[in-house]
Amino acid sequence: MTASTPAARFKRSPLALAVLGILHLEPMHPYAIQRRIKEWGKDKVVNVGQRAQLYKTIARLQDAGLVAVRETGRDQQYPERTVYEITDDGRTACLAWINDMVATPRNEFPEFPAALSFLMLLPPDGARVELGRRADAVRAALEQIEAGLAGATEFGLPRVALLEDEYQRAVTAAELNWLHSVLADLADGSLTWSWEMLAPFQDRSPA
Repeated sequence: MTASTPAARFKRSPLALAVLGILHLEPMHPYAIQRRIKEWGKDKVVNVGQRAQLYKTIARLQDAGLVAVRETGRDQQYPERTVYEITDDGRTACLAWINDMVATPRNEFPEFPAALSFLMLLPPDGARVELGRRADAVRAALEQIEAGLAGATEFGLPRVALLEDEYQRAVTAAELNWLHSVLADLADGSLTWSWEMLAPFQDRSPA
């Protein structure tokens, strides 16, 4: 692939990677791709809730020459279904994306850090309440991740199939520990703010 080809210009996404990764193993129609993503638990790291978005992603991959139509068929149970297969360019792109996404950290601009950057707009007591609610939700999520990992291990899945879950557990546990430390500082008053305190810094920027 050269830089001028549609495949090279394709704007990758986690969903596009998941489609290529699944088609890397066998041709499949979109409904089966969505089902496989959920069966494998990849919907925890890939947003595949809207099937329309999946169809759009497959259409973009097809336009870029990364997937192609294998066959179109129908039976008495289902409407017409198009089976897609990965192309040689698709296999090359899939592996290149994995290499780059694994090796290169990127700022993906999640909502939580953006909200934290303006937390001073809330009063300290209000921030403490909302962060406490988040800590409860993160704790529940961590328990769910740990239960899922335990079940998968008992089922005999190899560790390489669970690395994203291990990562999610580590990140979630780290966030929970950080939330606990911030909540403790808010509770004892070592972290606080007011408009009077912040006013001198409004027109300043860090050196």
